[in-house]
Amino acid sequence: MPSDHPEWIIEGRRALGERIADLRTAAHYTQETFCEATGLSRSTLQRIESGEGDPRFSELMRIAAVLDTRVAVLVSD
Repeated sequence: MPSDHPEWIIEGRRALGERIADLRTAAHYTQETFCEATGLSRSTLQRIESGEGDPRFSELMRIAAVLDTRVAVLVSD
């Protein structure tokens, strides 16, 4: 994770990752089955859920589609 990001960005990524992980588990997906459903690699999902990576909008769209929600729900506070 680049060290030049302010703390509020780092915290926002962590919150996003936690929200996605919570929604995924509430929908009864393991990381493996969720990766199969979204077409994301396991390492990509792990980076997103841990808050270590900046997910692409297309990745968020895939995640939202599988969770039957909108991207706005994923990124809202």
